[in-house]
Amino acid sequence: MHLDTEFVRAQFPAFAEPSLRNRPFFENAGGSYACRYVIWRLSRFYKERNVQPYGSFLASETGGIEMDEARERLARALGVLPEELSFGPSTSANTYVLSQAFRSWLKPGQAIIVTDQDHEANSGPWRRLAEAGIEVREWKMRDGHLDTDDLEPLLDGAKLLCFPHCSNVVGEINDAARICRLARRAGVFTCVDGVSYAPHGLPNVRKLGADIYLFSAYKTYGPHQGLMVIRRELGMALPNQGHGFNADALPLRFTPPGPYPAHASACAGSAYYSYTLSMHHMRPGRDLAGRAEVVHDMMRAQEVALMEPLLDFLTSNNAIRLLGPTEAEARAPTLALELAEPAAPVARRLAKHGIMCGGGDFYAVRPLRALGIDPAHGVLRLSFTHYTTEDEVDRLITALRHEL
Repeated sequence: MHLDTEFVRAQFPAFAEPSLRNRPFFENAGGSYACRYVIWRLSRFYKERNVQPYGSFLASETGGIEMDEARERLARALGVLPEELSFGPSTSANTYVLSQAFRSWLKPGQAIIVTDQDHEANSGPWRRLAEAGIEVREWKMRDGHLDTDDLEPLLDGAKLLCFPHCSNVVGEINDAARICRLARRAGVFTCVDGVSYAPHGLPNVRKLGADIYLFSAYKTYGPHQGLMVIRRELGMALPNQGHGFNADALPLRFTPPGPYPAHASACAGSAYYSYTLSMHHMRPGRDLAGRAEVVHDMMRAQEVALMEPLLDFLTSNNAIRLLGPTEAEARAPTLALELAEPAAPVARRLAKHGIMCGGGDFYAVRPLRALGIDPAHGVLRLSFTHYTTEDEVDRLITALRHEL
């Protein structure tokens, strides 16, 4: 099915905002526009239900119902049980708290595996477990690629593998399902950083086979909130990091402050958005997980088509080094470019053409160094999603021709 871009863009108030008009947005990897369902729910909660939830009076009771609805709808779209989905302040905070649970659970001398392809949020907290005597093994890239042949020897005797579904600078989509299968056969738990993948279509976490899956709502058209799936068996085996009286509540065991009520409620808007797209493009007859998979595939098809002319332009310019795959099907539309000059000034020049993009290290210091790039020099990052248009990509290419 072909994605109806006009219908898609009508779901995002940003595209009707005069201050953003004629300014193509190519920094979506740093945070996407919020869809109207999220904005509506957030605004309504603050106006009508901004009280302590789950109480005995109407505003409080309704607020709690909305929070539960958000968890249930998103969990169903992700193919997991509602109790397996936790809301936290951010993915960075969620990962840090989770790492502290493993720090208490693992014994000195036991091993975990990290990669040098990952964003620091899913790398740094795990590497710090070395301070507690945990062996930290590194699955290293080969020119940006994580080869499973290099992983298999590392799995022997390990307890946890932390890896990205997609890197926020390399852009390659790792075969998460296959990696999780390899780990499970070796008796190794998996923690998948989905922050840079989920904006391009919510994954079915159950089918991926991940024990933990992390992503950020503000990059999936929602509010600033971290979302974390933890399989029940693992979540209840790990030491509780929340209040003692919440020890039996899986969604609260690894989010000590608890969810932000208004933001948690607003997260339902992302599930509504996915459902609305499915209803616009197909007949009824699938559950929420099935509908989310169809929407995922439509988003990916749109993004692949948009990437192809941009990749053709970038790979034909010998002054540009594109990180990651040159084939659109193998990557997300997050394209990091090493240039002869520092990236940040180029991003500022592109802004004069109306192009909104970024230049810097994007908290991916380890991957950049592994690829021989000085983080202070940085990369120019051009990132978009399914709501981007062909005309906007053409404008980007024209601006790049002028500035590079």
